[in-house]
This record gives sequence, C-alpha cells and structure tokens, in this order.
Amino acid sequence: MDTPTVTRFAPSPTGHLHLGHAHAALFAWDQAHARGGRFLLRVEDIDKGRCRDEFENDILDDIAWLGEGLDGFGWEQPLRRQSDCMADYEQALARLDHMGLLYPCFCTRTEIRAEIEAAVSAPHGPDGPLYPGLCRGLGPEQRQARRQGGESYALRLDMAKAITLAGKMAGGGGLEWQDGGKGVIAARPELHGDVVLARKDVATSYHLAVTIDDHNQEVSLVTRGEDLFAATHVHRLLQALLGLNVPDYHHHGLIVGPGGQRLAKRDRAATLRALREDGVTPAAAREMAGF
Repeated sequence: MDTPTVTRFAPSPTGHLHLGHAHAALFAWDQAHARGGRFLLRVEDIDKGRCRDEFENDILDDIAWLGEGLDGFGWEQPLRRQSDCMADYEQALARLDHMGLLYPCFCTRTEIRAEIEAAVSAPHGPDGPLYPGLCRGLGPEQRQARRQGGESYALRLDMAKAITLAGKMAGGGGLEWQDGGKGVIAARPELHGDVVLARKDVATSYHLAVTIDDHNQEVSLVTRGEDLFAATHVHRLLQALLGLNVPDYHHHGLIVGPGGQRLAKRDRAATLRALREDGVTPAAAREMAGF
C-alpha cells in the first residue's frame, strides 16, 4: 500500500499573507488532497526580531478564510512552530560539529565585501558572491579564544569537507532529488559555498531548520516557489549528512504583481487581509491566486 502524500505550508509571521502565499498554500493542500494525503501547517518563527504573535494569528485566520467552501480544506493539528523545536536544531548542529564540518566565522559584512572586492574574480552563487573563507583556516585555539571573548559569529558549513563526506557515505555516488515537472536533479551544493547554519544568538538557519522539520513531520512532497529551487541543493546535502528522509519536490511558479515583480508582504493591495476588508470572497481570492 502506498504511503499517503504529506505536504506542508510554512509561512513566517513577519507580515500578512499575500496572493503568492495563497497560491503556495492552495498548491500544497491540493497536492495532498488529490492523493488522499495529509496537509500540514508550520510556523517558521526563528527570526524573533521580525516575527509577531499577531501576524501568526492573522495568518491562521486568513488561511482558514481562504479555504472556505473548499471540500475537505483544513490542516492537521498540532501546529509545529520552529521556536518550540530549537533542541532539534541544536542536536543536528552538534552532529555536524562532531563530524568536523562546522567552523565559526567572525567576519563582518564589511570584511567579507572588502575581500570579495579585492579578488580578481570572486566566485558567485545563486545569492551573489560566495563567502571567501576568511575564517576557515583559523586553528582550534584561535576559534575557542574568540568565542570565549564574546565575539559575534556565524557557524558555517565547510562545504568541501561536507561534499566529500556525503560522497563517501553514499558509496561514491552523487546526490540527487526528484522534482515535479523537472525530473531528476543532480544536487550541486557547492554553488552556495560555506553556507551559514546558525549564529551565536540563533541556533539555526532556514536551511537547517526546514530540512529537520520536513524530516520530523514526515513530509513526503515539499512544494514551494521556484525562487527556492536553488536552496534544495543545500537541503539535499544536509539530508545525506544527517541521515534524513529525502522527500520529492515541486517548485511551482510565482504569482507576480501588475508590473511583473515578485509579490512581497509590503504590497498591501495583494494581501489576503486587504482583500477581505475590500469584500472579496474566498472563491474570488482563490481565482486571483491561480486556483
């Protein structure tokens, strides 16, 4: 018997949902519903400087409103909040550190930018110039002394070491994932360089948290916007290193504004809250969101 499909929608409570979020939520629910599966919600609230309880309440209210009139619409309880799961992320970090794959980076943005500008040809990744590795060569004593001295730091993944180890763990084979509409994708995490997995004051990052969460919630199909396609290269590596489940993926298109620009939470006219206040029905909002 086939295992039921499990999907999820994972908003951050840093503002109100817009039509792009509506599309993502409906897409994830539809994929699970069509297969008799399960649809989950997850609140990604690790950014305590920007997350607000009132936004979380409004998000849940808006999603419930969006699904009014849809047969079978809803999500499973209990809701998972990343802020309640920090021990899971800390445990994963400890495993990666024990494997010798993490190092503290004390560089400021200014120092990184200056090093990149001084390079003849700085390598670039999906998010811009790659971190040039200024702190990668620090010895254990230097790292310990600077951390004990109270300096701010980020914990970076030594990408070269991580890829080598993942290859050995996979018996020399490469990493890949199945992507809806795109087929089998060969993972190339080296495109991102030494990514940040945590900081001194925040025990996780987006890359680490979502990978752990998807495993712990038994998500079998990750649906999200095509703007996050490149991040999956890193997530596939972390799955291999930590022995996690490998879901299928589907990176769908984005809903854009009248000028073709990507929607953002600051675009009030496109928020579900504004549409509700203007008297738009849930069915009309779903149509505006591509459903």
